[in-house]
Amino acid sequence: MKGKYFFTSESVSEGHPDKLCDQISDAVLDAAFKDDPHARVAIECLAKTGFVVVAGEMTTRTYIDIQKVARDTIKAAGYDKPEYGFDGNTCGVLVSISEQSSDISQGVSEGDGLHKEQGAGDQGLMFGYASNETPELMPLPITLAHKLLLEIKEIRKAGTLPYLCPDAKSQVTIEYEDGVPKRADAIVISTQHLPSAEHATIRNDMIEKVIKPICGKWIDENTKFFVNPTGNFVLGGPVADAGVTGRKIIVDTYGGHGGHGGGAFSGKDPSKVDRSAAYAARYIAKNIVGAGLADKCEVQLAYAIGVSEPVSILTHCFGTNKIPEDKISELVRKHFPLKPADIISQLNLRRPIYRKTATYGHFGRDDPDFTWEKLDKVEALKQDAGPLGQPERTGADVPLDGM
Repeated sequence: MKGKYFFTSESVSEGHPDKLCDQISDAVLDAAFKDDPHARVAIECLAKTGFVVVAGEMTTRTYIDIQKVARDTIKAAGYDKPEYGFDGNTCGVLVSISEQSSDISQGVSEGDGLHKEQGAGDQGLMFGYASNETPELMPLPITLAHKLLLEIKEIRKAGTLPYLCPDAKSQVTIEYEDGVPKRADAIVISTQHLPSAEHATIRNDMIEKVIKPICGKWIDENTKFFVNPTGNFVLGGPVADAGVTGRKIIVDTYGGHGGHGGGAFSGKDPSKVDRSAAYAARYIAKNIVGAGLADKCEVQLAYAIGVSEPVSILTHCFGTNKIPEDKISELVRKHFPLKPADIISQLNLRRPIYRKTATYGHFGRDDPDFTWEKLDKVEALKQDAGPLGQPERTGADVPLDGM
């Protein structure tokens, strides 16, 4: 995009009611995968004052204590005291789970359905995105938004600011010029707190202990800070707002950069392409940008239920590509897994790794379990791409102080 413009992304903490539900859903998936890596899981969660509902479909050979999984997850997110309004020790846990539909099962079981290869667990379209404006090859606004809340989490768990409670949100507005980030225009932090904390204290602590250390030189004299902008945030979590699995899909991905197919990730085993193909699309886009074939890349994969080959593959580089986009598409088909079974195998997705994906983004994380973040295709892509065009100056040339 040419000229000056502003782009905003948000994040929410593990104590946010929607993220609490995402974590419970993925904790159930992890519990199944711990003993049964071929379990079929599609779990949703609802949380409101005093109770959670865990519902969905699951076929597995192992036993899962859903009540314990839910309570442990709630307490780990910080809701372990009555004064927070929601307590994993005492809340009700209602469970309604049935077996996976046999019609769906035959479509994702090799040799059972109309097509003999393992097919997609549902129809749908998934997107992956990468940009060289940060070392993580992620958009800057969502990267900063996540890191602000990760810093608040560390401070809260260390007890440094004892008034902090589990629920929190952040929002970052970055000023761009010709597609390159230049400065932070506005930063918003809303953090739940005990009634005894004064607004002036919270504002000063968030600016000095969180915003400035994380955002560094992106801040200038015109950057606007909004801390608990209503003046009070005592009532939070599921008491203040019902939580539901899958309502923070933009927080989970790229903060609004790139497209989104609409499917949520949490609570779904990787036979569901909503999850596995979105991870594959990120893997593809990141390696394309990492190889220098483009400064930005969006990948779309689309599937029909029960069919192994994607019905369409699209790579779009927003005019930043150094070789023709049709050549990039050829390289994608040559070097990357695209069938559901191949994606699951190459990215090693049948493992209990998902609860930690449910907070602070599924992408841009430095964790060896996040196999879709590997840059292991870069050299092969460079070799097959041939000579590249001369890249222009990008956000990777901008100092990332505070990152």
